[in-house]
Amino acid sequence: MRHLELRVPPLALCAGLSVVIVALGHCLSFANLPFPGHQVVAVCAMLIGASLAAAGVVQFRLAKTSVNPLVPSKANSVVASGIYRLSRNPMYLGMAVAVFGVAAWHSTLFGYLLVPLFCVYITEYQIKPEERALLATFGQEFAAYMAKVRRWI
Repeated sequence: MRHLELRVPPLALCAGLSVVIVALGHCLSFANLPFPGHQVVAVCAMLIGASLAAAGVVQFRLAKTSVNPLVPSKANSVVASGIYRLSRNPMYLGMAVAVFGVAAWHSTLFGYLLVPLFCVYITEYQIKPEERALLATFGQEFAAYMAKVRRWI
């Protein structure tokens, strides 16, 4: 399944899953599990997710390195400051939290189930290939960073 590695832009996957969650919420409303305050939880999750992702982008911009997730070999530095002290993948973490927010808005069981699937897909077909490329490019510097900071949180 290596042909899936670094092929689907993570933001497109996030948007696509959000559309699927909305459709599932409408088409399979019997599986909706609304709870008091679910829309407040949803808005908070979407705002937190967007903030995490934006913080990651800002750190990459400050470091003047590539933000393109499909070509990790274009990175010219290891970013280990700011939000990257807490997570090696705050952009993907933010996307996962935002997708959870979309699921919470519709409070659909199937939407909630897509969040861990998003995380598994991103880990296997985006993060791990990125890590291999960054290890090849930066060697011990990136290995030391990997040893110090967790992949997600």
